[in-house]
Amino acid sequence: MLSTIRDFFDKHIGAASGAQADDSHAIAVATAALLVEVVRMDGAMDAAERETVLNAVHQKFGLTGEEAATLIQLAEDEARQAVDYFQFTSLLNRHLSAEQKVRVIEQMWRVAYADSQVSAWEQHLIRKIGDLLYVPHGDFVAAKTRARE
Repeated sequence: MLSTIRDFFDKHIGAASGAQADDSHAIAVATAALLVEVVRMDGAMDAAERETVLNAVHQKFGLTGEEAATLIQLAEDEARQAVDYFQFTSLLNRHLSAEQKVRVIEQMWRVAYADSQVSAWEQHLIRKIGDLLYVPHGDFVAAKTRARE
């Protein structure tokens, strides 16, 4: 799977070298996988949720629509194979600032609110990821409020 992700980034974004490039690839996939997990939580992938994920990935990583769709597909595959969220959150904890982690949580809330129905499963997932990313409660609530508006 990792080689597929590397191939995607090399082909669509330009060949980058070294560990920093591998980290940025992994961060993009980890973030996209967490957003995809929000969509998968309530058992129904709504078109509005999918569009919100695509827009978030497109804006955050500067990808074209096609590249964003491919990254989402890779993230979906990765999320299906994952046994827990640690592989995603530990990577983000190592490489993201506190502010960047709050933005990830805010994007997760935006995805949850996209279909106008936030399920208990989605709320639980976002709270769990917020805890795993060590996002303080006040920042967590502020991110939720911004996403709702």
